[in-house]
Amino acid sequence: MTAARRRYWLMKSEPDVYSIDDLKRDRKTMWDGVRNYQARNLMRDDMSVGDPVLFYHSNAKPMCIAGLAEVASKSYPDPSAFDRKDKHYDPKSDPENPTWMLVDVKHVATFEAPLTREMLAAEPALADMMLLRRGSRLSVQPVTAAEFKVVQALAKRAAKAAGA
Repeated sequence: MTAARRRYWLMKSEPDVYSIDDLKRDRKTMWDGVRNYQARNLMRDDMSVGDPVLFYHSNAKPMCIAGLAEVASKSYPDPSAFDRKDKHYDPKSDPENPTWMLVDVKHVATFEAPLTREMLAAEPALADMMLLRRGSRLSVQPVTAAEFKVVQALAKRAAKAAGA
């Protein structure tokens, strides 16, 4: 049996809802509330424990990659879909045949200097990155290994420039 191929991801969160600092404090969290079938399918079918994640602050000033996380569990049913008091409650989701899935993610690192969308867009090696495509709003996205390496190099450069 062959080992699963490592895949790379970007996961978006609004920092006033859940930020990289919250993840650092909590160390690990459920990535709940995803209500997009494509994003759900990526978590359910393609993510593996240990896959690296770029943690992206969306709907923020500045929008940026704020740090690194890691997939910390296999997918499992999202309990928020069954909780009538939760804003992500889905009355059509059946606990016997759940519609919505999630994975746990754990904190790996917070970047000394966040990588803004503008910084990412200025990097030619990231020209095809899904995040930077017009109209790309998916909250869970695949990232190529090459893109992940470029982001890591940019983070080191940005930290050095910030004097960290």
